[in-house]
Amino acid sequence: MSKIRSWFFTGILVMTPLILTIYVVWAFITFVDNLVVPLVPIEYRPSYYLPFSIPGLGLIIVFLFTTFVGILATGLFGRTLIRLWENILNRMPVVRSVYSAIKQILETVMATQSDAFRQAVLVEYPRKDIWAIGFVTGSTKGEVSENVNKKMVNVFMPTTPNPTSGFLLFFPEKDLIFLEMSVEDALKLVVSGGMVVPKRKIKS
Repeated sequence: MSKIRSWFFTGILVMTPLILTIYVVWAFITFVDNLVVPLVPIEYRPSYYLPFSIPGLGLIIVFLFTTFVGILATGLFGRTLIRLWENILNRMPVVRSVYSAIKQILETVMATQSDAFRQAVLVEYPRKDIWAIGFVTGSTKGEVSENVNKKMVNVFMPTTPNPTSGFLLFFPEKDLIFLEMSVEDALKLVVSGGMVVPKRKIKS
């Protein structure tokens, strides 16, 4: 009986991540399809000619459209349109702030030279002898750095189990413990609430 129970729980450990992954991927594909496909004229949809719909069509359309926008943005005509669009947005007080913040965040994350979210660190927070995992997002600059007069580092401290929310904290670089684990492994540790502990890489 104990062997059957052991096999059963082993089966759960094997099947659960696979089933949840398939479910999340399928739910995302369905969400994008429901959002994008209705915008396509009926006569241009494969389901108009076929007796079934093609899952993932919305993702394909989004990928092609995003690639086209990227190509357009690298040309003179595209850059002119972007400047015109940004000039219009900059005249709208609330919209201007939101657009500017989102653009700066994306540019920081997407930049290949950026240190954003590329280093996991251990910080003593919220008090002595209590430690938390954070992610370095870059060196502290601007007014914050000028008022502190120290070499400070921006650290994003995510919450569990939702790492998209969290706190932006400024730490002296000397107070940080830089971890060897990858950002991906550190995120797994945070999201799982400490249940998924990454294996430490042995130095050769």
